[in-house]
Amino acid sequence: MTQAGTADAANVPAALEQAGAGGPAPVRIVVSYGFWIFLLSDIIMFSALFATYAVLSAQTDGGPTGHDLFELRTVGIETLCLLFSSYTCGLGTLFLQHRRTQAFYGFFALTFALGAIFLGLELHEFAGMVARGAGPTRSAFLSSFFSLVGLHGAHVSVGLVWLAFTVAQVAAKGPRDFVMRRLQCFSLFWHALDIIWVAVMSLVYLMGAR
Repeated sequence: MTQAGTADAANVPAALEQAGAGGPAPVRIVVSYGFWIFLLSDIIMFSALFATYAVLSAQTDGGPTGHDLFELRTVGIETLCLLFSSYTCGLGTLFLQHRRTQAFYGFFALTFALGAIFLGLELHEFAGMVARGAGPTRSAFLSSFFSLVGLHGAHVSVGLVWLAFTVAQVAAKGPRDFVMRRLQCFSLFWHALDIIWVAVMSLVYLMGAR
């Protein structure tokens, strides 16, 4: 081996040591990366439920179909509430980034109210279906429907609790870095629920009500 080659080989460990001298990634990067993994795993779970619903949607066992059960007017109101809540969530986050906490409180209160209205309408729909004998045990179609739509509703419920906790943290700690990181994670979660709901509305309600 030549002298130049020996020198290059000797410099490799030093270069590797220097590349790793920065230490672990910043907390912001670690939190963002971890939360994106969580969202992707959640989307994979919903994808499996969408696939299950697609297979079982025609298996009504002589019971009611989506055309008999779905009320598109109510679904439209639910959709408007959830989509507008995503808009108010984004505005509230932007206002807090600019240290306008009162505007943040107002928009997040509106986000909570719209999410609660959405959840109330969904629970009313479920109760009406069960009262008509169209509960989750009536057919494979209804089992897959309640599993998919009910899981989304459970996510909205968790989101409302998380929203209230986030607002309480802002009130207690102010817009510190760790609070803003948690707020960004909540915002991503809430927007993801909107995207999933648009798929539910399109593939379950609109196609099922034909």
